Amino acid sequence: MPLPTVEIETAPNPGHSVIWMHGLGADGNDFAPIVPELVSPSWPALRFVFPHAPVRPVTVNGGMPMRAWYDIVGVDLISRQDETGMRASVASVEALIARENERGVPSERILLAGFSQGGAIALSAGLRHAGTLAGVIALSTYLPLQEAFVAERSPANGQTPVFWGHGTADPIVPLTRGVNSRDLLQSLGYPVSWHTYPMPHSVCAEEVADLRQWMTVRLEA
Repeated sequence: MPLPTVEIETAPNPGHSVIWMHGLGADGNDFAPIVPELVSPSWPALRFVFPHAPVRPVTVNGGMPMRAWYDIVGVDLISRQDETGMRASVASVEALIARENERGVPSERILLAGFSQGGAIALSAGLRHAGTLAGVIALSTYLPLQEAFVAERSPANGQTPVFWGHGTADPIVPLTRGVNSRDLLQSLGYPVSWHTYPMPHSVCAEEVADLRQWMTVRLEA
């Protein structure tokens, strides 16, 4: 069964989809309000799919159960990574992509997006996906499981464009973590559109405007 989702269609019979993963402790409703702010009137009909991550205990938060794409053990984000949880969430995103395919939206018209933990899963799933995607949107995040990534990345998404936004004052996912991930992707030939903003672990209006511009190119292709 695919994960439960919140869905917003910008017009009838959407031919493009955006699957957008929330951050730790949030749910699929978290980014739904961004849709009217983000969408341009020039875009084709879009279906936004905001899945709810499963509820699981999160070690770094004292084992408290909350919606999370994977467990986080250390604040550095890269020690003892929850590979099992990450791979299960990647599989859940694969199921959501397959459902969009069944609803008539081909992979090359699907964007994967995510904030923080959700962005880590968007990158992991998108750049491993067997079919070419329209792009990946990575907000305030990092690329996990880097040791396995080079062997597992998909040739079909080797040139997939990535929009990356990160706050220069982010205390949760430090800017250096994002920069290291960006550098790895660029060294492998991925076209990463990198943007930083004077903000903490959040999203700002300037970032939304930059993302709208980037998405306009992807959606007109």
